[in-house]
Amino acid sequence: MSEPRSVSHQGLESIFAAALRAIRKSAEIPPVHARFYPYAGLSSTIRLREGRVYVRVSDILEESPPEVLYALACILICKLYRRKSPEEQLRVYREYTLRPAVSNLSDLARRRRGFKVFTSPRGTTYDLTESFDHLNARYFEGHLERPRLSWSPGISRRVLGHHDHVHGTIVVSRVLDSQKIPRFVFEFVLYHEMLHIKHPPRHQGNRTIYHGPEFREDERRYERFKEAGQWLSEIAAPVRRRRKRRRAPARR
Repeated sequence: MSEPRSVSHQGLESIFAAALRAIRKSAEIPPVHARFYPYAGLSSTIRLREGRVYVRVSDILEESPPEVLYALACILICKLYRRKSPEEQLRVYREYTLRPAVSNLSDLARRRRGFKVFTSPRGTTYDLTESFDHLNARYFEGHLERPRLSWSPGISRRVLGHHDHVHGTIVVSRVLDSQKIPRFVFEFVLYHEMLHIKHPPRHQGNRTIYHGPEFREDERRYERFKEAGQWLSEIAAPVRRRRKRRRAPARR
């Protein structure tokens, strides 16, 4: 891999133009407008508007090797044209972004530029702080440091809980803060997110492992593990049905 150096906007556009020609296999390609942008992390976007390709690449990658930017260009262009990304380009990009130095820059950008909308840990039915302390004592011997806890601002059935190691937070969907939801169901979601504190993500090859064997083994220690899983499947069922309808082929 070549030595890192700052790439100009013009150089970035040339890289994306080359990737467009390679993927579309044509000398005729739409004009490209590509810029580095101060995203809160490694996000990059691509759009096609009025016959022109607009690209924003995280400025964290501004000094990355050209082959990494080319790999990202191929991935984004394939996404734009709904094609499968080349495995080699996926490997090059993932291996680079999983480097500790790059991951640290991404985390730093998220802390400085990112923000989260928080509510209170005390809901109308359940108290996140009270349940965290109870689960911490029962399953973790009180060893977990309590992060910032919050109910989600809105009601979500798709994402029931989320742990953010960068901001040190756990957010639980407000859909679970209901008398219709048994305590053991809500607390299983909180317990799952607490396990992410005990078992942080780890890199393996070009993948990031979030739910490894140790995580899953601890997850099954939850007293009513199977019953809680069945409840959560029912809560998420409307989301799965909507997705299934969207994927269904049109009938003539």
